[in-house]
Amino acid sequence: MPGIEHYLVLSAILFTLGMVGVMMRKNVIVILMSVELMLNAVNLSFVAFSHFNADIKGQVMVFFVMTVAAAEAGVGLALAVAVYKKFKELNIRFFEQLRG
Repeated sequence: MPGIEHYLVLSAILFTLGMVGVMMRKNVIVILMSVELMLNAVNLSFVAFSHFNADIKGQVMVFFVMTVAAAEAGVGLALAVAVYKKFKELNIRFFEQLRG
């Protein structure tokens, strides 16, 4: 049976892949997917700690993180649609011009 170390290593790998995706990519959709991957890595850690400590608090926290992730995805996609309508292209540098 895998121990908590296995889950935490998997979580760290997923978080690192998400962080690399956010840092290296310029496509907004890929950046949003990478942020979701990072949030799911955190959820895996919460569930692992919750399971191995026989406490439900970590699993309850996952529901809050999922709520924030859903709101982030909705707002991020709405911004992406607004940028695409204005510039006919999705690139992260266009978000700097949305102030005006």
